[in-house]
Amino acid sequence: MTYPKPIMRLSELKKIGFPEALLRKAVREPGQTFATRTDPYRENSPIVFDTEGFEVWRKKQARATQAAASLEGGLR
Repeated sequence: MTYPKPIMRLSELKKIGFPEALLRKAVREPGQTFATRTDPYRENSPIVFDTEGFEVWRKKQARATQAAASLEGGLR
């Protein structure tokens, strides 16, 4: 997927169709380096994403979900 900008706010990603739950899950992911608050000391500071890093993470999550689904299908 291509993104309009290399750095985007959470609200901008929501507008192009990403669910907020997915975006917040990405932010909470241990060790991730692509999402942060613009001011980490302010709780209500906007969250920004490096879209290239986010896309890598998103593809990795999709592969993991597909692998789990195929594994689950084989257990039946």
